[in-house]
Amino acid sequence: MRKLRSGPLVAALIELGLAISHLQSQTPSDRLAETAPRLSFDAASIRQSKPGASAGERLENNRFTANLTLLGYVEFAWNLMPTRDQTTAMLAFVPKWVSTDNFEIQAVAQGNPTKDQMRLMVRSLLADRFRLRVHTVTEETAVIAFMLDKPGATGPKLRPHSEGQPCEVHLASPAHAVGVFPPACEELLATAAPLGAVLVAARDVPITQIATFVSALGIMTRPVVDQTGLSGRFDFTLEFTPERKRPPATQNVQADDFRVTTLQEALQEQLGLKLKATRAPLDTLIVDRAEQPSEN
Repeated sequence: MRKLRSGPLVAALIELGLAISHLQSQTPSDRLAETAPRLSFDAASIRQSKPGASAGERLENNRFTANLTLLGYVEFAWNLMPTRDQTTAMLAFVPKWVSTDNFEIQAVAQGNPTKDQMRLMVRSLLADRFRLRVHTVTEETAVIAFMLDKPGATGPKLRPHSEGQPCEVHLASPAHAVGVFPPACEELLATAAPLGAVLVAARDVPITQIATFVSALGIMTRPVVDQTGLSGRFDFTLEFTPERKRPPATQNVQADDFRVTTLQEALQEQLGLKLKATRAPLDTLIVDRAEQPSEN
């Protein structure tokens, strides 16, 4: 169940007490286009959510159950984690309810589809029931690029996934107690760390997923892209201190004793990634049309 969606993620984590949250990455640009085969659910119901209903989505075998805004469904279906500016651009031509009104969807598919296949089915459902139409705009823009701090070398907290635990291995909880964190693969997980810090981790993800997460934090003034030249899948952990989060002074920990690790410091020291201001082509998904669905 996804608990946080979009916006300045650090602020949201602080506001919610840094509860554990699963966060999806943005899709690489070449997957934003409408080139995938059309897959559909066998049956689906949609209705406006009741006030106070818990938001999120759940995939279980061949069932998809969710309570999200239409924007949330678009983010799930195209596997996006847009920045605030990208969200503004996405929704420039559609009504406000697209990002404010929640809808409950319960859908069933044949067989046991993968998560990516479920995403394609949600795309079809949105097109049929919300009359959703989208297109992709590619523009060269000012960005912050990830680059390797030392040529050919990553930091101590960024290692090839092939050197870690395979994803099919069952991990006892708590996984971090045996040196494997987080237990699930292909997800970003953010949780509280000592002294007001945030611990972010993932296993079996591309570098682009780390760049997307950093971009979505809202700390950088530009979108973050990957220009490391690294291919393949990685495991990483990243611990840093949000600017507005400080531990209270106690008898054991005084404010003067507290050392803040900024996000930029953590990226360089822990992952071996430095940041460079440059320009690069960037894809943005634009919602052209959306209609309120009829309930069933």
